Amino acid sequence: MTAEKNSTDMTEDQGQKLLCLARATIAARLGLSDASSRIIPDNQLADPAFREQRGTFVTLKIRNQLRGCMGCLTPSETILEGIQRNAVNAAFNDPRFPPLTGPELEQAEIEVSILTNPQDLEYSDGKDLLKKLRPNIDGAIISKGMARATFLPQVWEQLPRTEEFLSHLCRKAGLSPDEWQKGELDVSIYQVQYFHENS
Repeated sequence: MTAEKNSTDMTEDQGQKLLCLARATIAARLGLSDASSRIIPDNQLADPAFREQRGTFVTLKIRNQLRGCMGCLTPSETILEGIQRNAVNAAFNDPRFPPLTGPELEQAEIEVSILTNPQDLEYSDGKDLLKKLRPNIDGAIISKGMARATFLPQVWEQLPRTEEFLSHLCRKAGLSPDEWQKGELDVSIYQVQYFHENS
């Protein structure tokens, strides 16, 4: 599934391979006996598209409830490296949750996100920000001083109103929920192509 099409879009087949890689990486870290059977052959991961440097996120859900989400916003590593590192971080290093267990992995649904490079969003005030932020398309990064937070575009599914989206994002950054109305936040936007496991 994609939030916005671009020339570097992955195919569904490529996305499913990345999902298999994420699950295999977590299973191997857990030392599951069947972990080796889930690892994709190296030749299937030799796709040049996977060597592109992009920001990536890995999200885990159990019964449609968040169970871990970690990622990198900047293209500092290849897609393959990012998916493996963020799969481990989402499963075991998300400070909001205890480390994932083997039984939980069996119940978990995995989603991988491939990001475009963030771009600064110029805006004059809160009203202008509301006009320029595109629901269901843009992911947003806000920062002020040491405070910083992001929401992937998928978050619009839970927070469809732009005011609500921005207020929750401000809270996530440790700011007051109305901080976005003051026009003092640094805002960047990005788009995402994401894939989730077929049920």
